[in-house]
Amino acid sequence: MPKNRKITAAAAVASISLLASACVGSSDNGANDDPDAKTTLTFWHGWTAPSEVKAIAENVKAFEKAHPNIKVKVVKGLTDDKINQALRAGGSNAPDVVSSFTTDNVGRFCSSNAFADLKPFLDKAKIDPAKTFLPQMAKYTEHNGKRCAVPLLGDAYGLYYNKDAFEEAGITEPPKTLSEFDKVVKKLTKTKGDGFERLGFMPSYLGYETTVEHYGSQFGVQYLDGAGKSNTAKDPAVKAMLKWQKNLVDDLGGAAKLNKFRTSLGDEWGPKHPFHTGQVAMQLDGEWRGKMAADADLDFEIGAAPFPVPDDQVADYGKGYLSGTILGIANTSAKKNAAWELVKYLSTDTDAVVSFANAIHNVPSTQEAIKSPKLNNDPVYRTFVDIAQHPGSSHAPSSVNGGAFLLTLQDYALKYEKGTEKDMDALLGNNDQQVDKDNEQAG
Repeated sequence: MPKNRKITAAAAVASISLLASACVGSSDNGANDDPDAKTTLTFWHGWTAPSEVKAIAENVKAFEKAHPNIKVKVVKGLTDDKINQALRAGGSNAPDVVSSFTTDNVGRFCSSNAFADLKPFLDKAKIDPAKTFLPQMAKYTEHNGKRCAVPLLGDAYGLYYNKDAFEEAGITEPPKTLSEFDKVVKKLTKTKGDGFERLGFMPSYLGYETTVEHYGSQFGVQYLDGAGKSNTAKDPAVKAMLKWQKNLVDDLGGAAKLNKFRTSLGDEWGPKHPFHTGQVAMQLDGEWRGKMAADADLDFEIGAAPFPVPDDQVADYGKGYLSGTILGIANTSAKKNAAWELVKYLSTDTDAVVSFANAIHNVPSTQEAIKSPKLNNDPVYRTFVDIAQHPGSSHAPSSVNGGAFLLTLQDYALKYEKGTEKDMDALLGNNDQQVDKDNEQAG
């Protein structure tokens, strides 16, 4: 996600965890206001880039035109910690409608009642989330059967590659399997002294977007079992993922060598991103990277493809990791019916969804918007639209502890990558114990 949408998982989990110790709203959605009465809603979102702020403002203006009795006060650049403080406090300055970038925290928003239950609103409007939204986006906006959010726009992850570097190395198409990928990575890598002139791909868990959940979607990792307990020690996909990543790290010279190169690279969100500069030939990233690369006016041509899958899952090639922006109604709001009108418009009006997706280069979340002839038809962008629709694409499961279980696994995976922990079974057993303990404490 773009710079102004980037919230570290640790910060997000820390801020949202405050909700566990506070009574936030009620399990009853408490909607008793007249949606036709003159009123003003407060809408908080996190976008700060001028183009993004303008795009959401234009959609809000279109909503106000269609609902002349409702005015919307838009507050930009709000991080999750500020949103959470306001959701706990309530009052006249608190938001009525909230947009969050932290998809991992839907479980916490729902279980703590920070967001109102949207099912009564959806039922009354005869909107079936499973048919209206893309299936996985509908899935990641509910928790244990409770729907407290709807998707606004989505993010899909895939593989960007430097076409010029491919041609120079005699590579004719992007790899589909991880064994093919490993060979391409090494073929594209150029060493320089004890470092790299160009790295085919940065596999380290310290790298940009190379996280356990982004890799895990390709392996089909099952993080939790049916009872909500951590499942990593029992899931062969987790072990396969860790072994593959570790082997590639070692083949490229080891964790220390890769990290030394990583620390010399430019910022993830600036013009000196290593994929933009050609220092890294392939990049795991979301659909927004295509626009950022185009805006950077690169001196080479880029391509995009789904990220490769394990060799025994080649039939599932085309899938990827999904996340996105969510919308919810604050349970402390006294204007829930009016707030629902805004949420419904922003998330289900086809023209509104398409125009916003085009403006900020994200993937639409509704079935109708995906089919719209008005949607950007750039082939690089369309690769991610296809990934979003793949039946195997997925998001990590929701949890009462937000994304804490992913952070914990990432920490253990990094120890395995560095070689400080060599016993994988013991490492994953410790991970499961820690995750279960954290979830129990979180309620």
